[in-house]
Amino acid sequence: MTGQKTVPNVFINKTHVGGCDKTLQVSDGSLQQLLSGDGEAYDYDLIVIGGGSGGLACSKEAASLGKKVMVLDYVVPTPKGTTWGLGGTCVNVGCIPKKLMHQTALLGTAMQDARKFGWEFEETVKHNWDTMKTAVNNYIGSLNWGYRVALRDKNVTYVNAYAEFLDQHKIKATNKRGKETFYTAAKFVLATGERPRYLGVPGDKEYCITSDDLFSLPYCPGKTLVIGASYVALECGGFLAGLGLDVTVMVRSILLRGFDQDMANRAGEHMEEHGVKFLRKYVPVKVRRRRPASLTKRRANKAAGGERTLNRSVLIAVGRDACTDKIGLDKAGVKVNPKNGKIPVNDEEQTSVPHIYAIGDILEGKWELTPVAIQAGRLLARRLYAGSSVKCDYINVPTTVFTPLEYGSCGLSEEKATELYGNDNVEVFHSLFWPLEFTVPGRDNNRCYAKLICNKLDNDRVIGFHYLGPNAGEVTQGFGAAMKCGVTKEQLDGTIGIHPTCAEVFTTLDVTKSSGGDITQAGC
Repeated sequence: MTGQKTVPNVFINKTHVGGCDKTLQVSDGSLQQLLSGDGEAYDYDLIVIGGGSGGLACSKEAASLGKKVMVLDYVVPTPKGTTWGLGGTCVNVGCIPKKLMHQTALLGTAMQDARKFGWEFEETVKHNWDTMKTAVNNYIGSLNWGYRVALRDKNVTYVNAYAEFLDQHKIKATNKRGKETFYTAAKFVLATGERPRYLGVPGDKEYCITSDDLFSLPYCPGKTLVIGASYVALECGGFLAGLGLDVTVMVRSILLRGFDQDMANRAGEHMEEHGVKFLRKYVPVKVRRRRPASLTKRRANKAAGGERTLNRSVLIAVGRDACTDKIGLDKAGVKVNPKNGKIPVNDEEQTSVPHIYAIGDILEGKWELTPVAIQAGRLLARRLYAGSSVKCDYINVPTTVFTPLEYGSCGLSEEKATELYGNDNVEVFHSLFWPLEFTVPGRDNNRCYAKLICNKLDNDRVIGFHYLGPNAGEVTQGFGAAMKCGVTKEQLDGTIGIHPTCAEVFTTLDVTKSSGGDITQAGC
């Protein structure tokens, strides 16, 4: 009946509580309610605050297990007035539109390569921002609708309103018209995600845009200054440059903080070689209009023979802040890191209040990735309502940065590996390579790069995987599974590669960094 496969299997007044640990946790105040037989006093078994990837996954899973579930989601408009539908950052202003616009830029490069492969076309090729933007947003709109249908089919109540705790079991929901409604629940899941951080300097919100605005921008951004060196900064700057725009990236210190710096610098060098300019060791102190609308939209003045002028945009991509400061967590007693707004949780995503959980980007010290939030949400619902004991594994999570030359990674960076195990106990195997697809066009010779980081104390087990080259996400996904299984360097050496591919380079790595040997390749 419960799906729980362990003992004890505890019920209180016909309500399944769980095993020993879950029974001890009802001392949070819900025990008294269960003992009094008032098990139906709450409006919902579970209220999920946040309709992003993690929140939707958790709510649907809980509903499928027979629980009464509500999802509250509300998008506060950006300073430019941009808003969007159900689905969270990834679907609306993150992974999905980013990857589609990255693909747009790759197609531009492919058309240049096509001439070298014999394709002949004489007409001038140009890009239409509005056509791309409309197509991308039409697809996103279909996803928004699909999520609403899925919630309805699972009997999850969806409310488009801003949630704020009034106490540990009660929230206030305010819709866009200002109407307030109150709900109670036995348990809550916080899945509010993050929003882009602004600079905190004069003119930033008045004259700049963020990734929240870029993907539905009603005009081509034109000549663009990207402020920041995050993955969002490099991805957006990369695809804008790929569309033929003049792009400059302003960098305070290093590229892709938290990622392997060898790989980050190589990705940046490739961008520089392909026209992206970098302003290093600069920080903005003020944003102003040098000329009317010079840093924001400048429409072409075609009337009366007016000269056509380029747009000028400033895109801020200096990080993201957790959306936790205005949802009344203090009234619920949930502890939050005051420095960054992140929520500390235990290994079951439980906050300092036992019946309030948190998943996704707002967690302290966890990955800010959509698949991680989805996995954590589903597993949490199964632990709460199906007797499962499976927890989300935050180790060896594969990811990809969609820079023009894509960067995929899994496991430790070279810096972190040497810090943990010592320089003498880490072996780094690496190689440059030239994808076959690049040879005929004659571009980026030996600019792609592969690196394995191995723990010499553990049979040369692979503890870091890094790949810079085409289709990085597809390549990294498979090696991520191998690392999950504990792959060693010997096992990769014994794996027969698929020829001719980029991924096969990881089956033939034989030059170590410490040897200083030549890592360039020529021919097959």
